[in-house]
Amino acid sequence: MMCSVYKSAKKPDTYLYVPYECDFNELPEGLTSVWGEPELVMHIDLGKREKLALVDINELKSKLDDEGYYLQMPPTQEELAGLVESNSKAPISR
Repeated sequence: MMCSVYKSAKKPDTYLYVPYECDFNELPEGLTSVWGEPELVMHIDLGKREKLALVDINELKSKLDDEGYYLQMPPTQEELAGLVESNSKAPISR
């Protein structure tokens, strides 16, 4: 499954994953009105990936199949701390 990733012109660190060559007119109006002009970041072949950095790939695939898009919001401070800790080779003292 190929998907395209777009970043928001209005919302920093907010990304929209859609099926490859998605028609933006098919997305919910509320989403597109606050989104602004989408800027293409990359295309991803989800069939060749087992995981992504900040997105659960199984949830992403499910949302793309069910809703036609996946909205990635900026991570919270707690989520960032957990990512740093899980990706660190040395223990982090707090």
